[in-house]
Amino acid sequence: MAVRPRSPTESAEAPVGAGVPSHMIWPGGAFPARKSFFVRFAPAGVSVLLTLLLSARAADSFPAQPSTAPTEVGRSKSRVVIVEDQGAVSAFVPRLDVVRQMFDRALTNWTGKASVAESWRAIVSTQDVVGIKVVSAPGPLSGTRPAVVEAAVESLVDAGFPPKQIIIWDKHYSNLKAAGFVELAEKYGVRVAGSADAGYDSEHFYDSVVVGQLVWGDHEFGGQRPGIGRKSFVSKLLTREITKLISIAPLLNHNHAGVSGHLFSLAFGSVDNTIRFINAPGQLQMAVPDICALPEVGDKLVLSITDALVAQYYGEERALLHYARPLCQLRFSKDPVALDVLSIHEIERQRALADTPSSKIDLQLYANASLIELGVSELRDIQVEIIK
Repeated sequence: MAVRPRSPTESAEAPVGAGVPSHMIWPGGAFPARKSFFVRFAPAGVSVLLTLLLSARAADSFPAQPSTAPTEVGRSKSRVVIVEDQGAVSAFVPRLDVVRQMFDRALTNWTGKASVAESWRAIVSTQDVVGIKVVSAPGPLSGTRPAVVEAAVESLVDAGFPPKQIIIWDKHYSNLKAAGFVELAEKYGVRVAGSADAGYDSEHFYDSVVVGQLVWGDHEFGGQRPGIGRKSFVSKLLTREITKLISIAPLLNHNHAGVSGHLFSLAFGSVDNTIRFINAPGQLQMAVPDICALPEVGDKLVLSITDALVAQYYGEERALLHYARPLCQLRFSKDPVALDVLSIHEIERQRALADTPSSKIDLQLYANASLIELGVSELRDIQVEIIK
């Protein structure tokens, strides 16, 4: 069985990010405004540029000790704060008390504020409607774990944020209920919503030359007019209710996107008519970043959190815990691209450690996202701060 050899600088035991000096933190400043949509305006030569970018990337390993050289002038850096506590998980089940402490530590360290309340005030206001995007289809053990969402909700409410202005959401209410989020919402008086159940807004959409085979639930299903099936419409939940987004995604593999992470989850959860992209990998790599760049989606995203309590490296939407390993981490960043790239490398590392088949890392989706300035996709541009 062919398995990717470990880099000489890569730890055999520590998860991605271990060994990074705590002083390697983001030098500050706002992330630059995004460029216009890649799909609509990119020149034909971009595919060549992407090939050069990807071939220059060290695809197989995450360096245990990144360079401490000064930041290159003109390069954008993304900061990721990782909080780790080996007591956070017992037999793959999170311990809520430990997770809540981890959450607050990660939040205050990420914002640099003295208290949790000050941290939240730097991110959202009491006038906002905060949508917490989760990945619910894989269930409570392999999808976004309810304990992490409960820590976020409890932290917000304790800081004085109105419970009725918090919405836990994913595409389908039925998946949210099966994963335990409806019960969680009732406990704190917050709301739960399925973006598909809320309906789609005919005035806000993503347009693509790829025509989809519409299914029941899609906005244009049953229509007959010319050009039908080219648009993916944004949910009314995003266009009419939610004003700020927090994405909480698991460290879980995805066969097409690499990871069931922030970009894929947000894109497919926000719009309809998405089946057309799954069946065409090249289109998926362009559509996901472009959908996330829609003002109704990307402009509202204020915080991304990777639920890395457990890393599952096979299974996709199925809970296969024999292909999983507890990492006992929460990862915070403003940059969803950086978090997803770290997750993809972690998934490949876990496959190698388990002596299971590896796959070639394909980061073209994330390179595309980087080109339209949704975040950074190069490991050298991610600065990680570990807190234990």
